[in-house]
Amino acid sequence: MPEPFPKIELHVHLEGTVRPHTLRAIAKRNDYALPDDLESLYRFRDFAHFIEVWILTTNALRTAEDFRQVVTDYAGEAASHEAVYLEAIFSPAERVARGVAWDEIFGGYCDGAEEARERHGVEVRLTPDIFRGATAEQAEQVVRYSAKYRERGVVAVGLGGLEAEFPPEPYAPAFKLADSLGLGSVPHAGEVAGPASVRGALEALGADRLRHGIRSIEDSGLVAELAGRGTVLDVCPLSNLRTGAVESLERHPLPELAAAGVRCSISTDDPAMFDTDLSRDYEAAASLGVSPRAVYEAGLAGALCDEETRERLRRIGQSHDWDDR
Repeated sequence: MPEPFPKIELHVHLEGTVRPHTLRAIAKRNDYALPDDLESLYRFRDFAHFIEVWILTTNALRTAEDFRQVVTDYAGEAASHEAVYLEAIFSPAERVARGVAWDEIFGGYCDGAEEARERHGVEVRLTPDIFRGATAEQAEQVVRYSAKYRERGVVAVGLGGLEAEFPPEPYAPAFKLADSLGLGSVPHAGEVAGPASVRGALEALGADRLRHGIRSIEDSGLVAELAGRGTVLDVCPLSNLRTGAVESLERHPLPELAAAGVRCSISTDDPAMFDTDLSRDYEAAASLGVSPRAVYEAGLAGALCDEETRERLRRIGQSHDWDDR
């Protein structure tokens, strides 16, 4: 068995980390009805079906205690796979639409991030998503509450959801506001929509990093631009397989992107929903010829943490014997 190696994960939706038995317990205490067979529900027909199931299941999360538990539980799981740093996503406006208060959501997740460090030794930073289809007011509220909680570990704002139906450009004002408030930009792009979506994320949203980005491969000029910019892609191989974004793991564009000089970090996306974990996604990347060391270095380059944390992560990477992997 190979020696364990440190991992950085930059793309994980906290709502999608909740294993079925825990989700059932949370739903029960919140008197929220869930289908009996969650496991069969998680066999997705396509990306739209995944979003449908996402909405159904994540609405079980209602309280600050739920949000705190979700972070600490996943930090413990990730630590068991040698994770040292996570940038974790949550979607606050969806919970607010169900009657949950903004501060309850942000406070619960931030409490969880603090506890994750204390209990599991994992640094967690938070990157709330604006959902595609959100109104301008909802998008602005996500940004303003994110800025309110900057001192508690919120580092950036993302854009997630139905990419093909909602292009990035209309969300430019929210991301301009985020930049003015000291927040990074980490939109989803190039997962189920093509190069135009990626260009929109780069140009209209000022993306510091791209979540997915794999369909950039369809435009060689765009691939060269990403490599030249040093833009990090948060690639989630098994997620792409489960949602049908790629036909098979063997046909995943990861090795071609890496060979072109594009930096690619590796993440799980929604591990409970996609029947994966951090080790399995790293193994998938390795099977495609991308080394754990290269993945760690891409994660370090893409992380939006403070310099003190970055230096600590750099030292962890330098002190590990990667054995030329």
